[in-house]
Amino acid sequence: MNKKDPKLTVLLFNECINKQDISELGKFMAEDVKLIMGNEGTQNNKEEALNAWMQFFEMCPDYKNHFNRVESREDIVCVVGYSTCSIKSVDGPALWRVRVENDLISEWQILEDNEDNREFLKLSL
Repeated sequence: MNKKDPKLTVLLFNECINKQDISELGKFMAEDVKLIMGNEGTQNNKEEALNAWMQFFEMCPDYKNHFNRVESREDIVCVVGYSTCSIKSVDGPALWRVRVENDLISEWQILEDNEDNREFLKLSL
């Protein structure tokens, strides 16, 4: 089986987020997926991650991600963009660092868009 471009996996996963489609999200996650959502903590497996997404979608029913730039370095995909939501704390610029292994999301990390995090991701301002 041919591997997909990791960027495509990230884009398809994000479509599921924007549709708030939990069952489709699960199809793109590795069993040992790590979900790191800002300061909210880390979920360390698929079940925990899906529960976190369900709770998040209940709190933020109008949440959407918009990607401006998507770069990949082997199995790591870095994204620059922003989220829209009526809840101010999750509305605005954001960065994502995603690890893709065997066409599945093995790590999804959401970061504040600032100079330190751009340096961490090796992104230019």
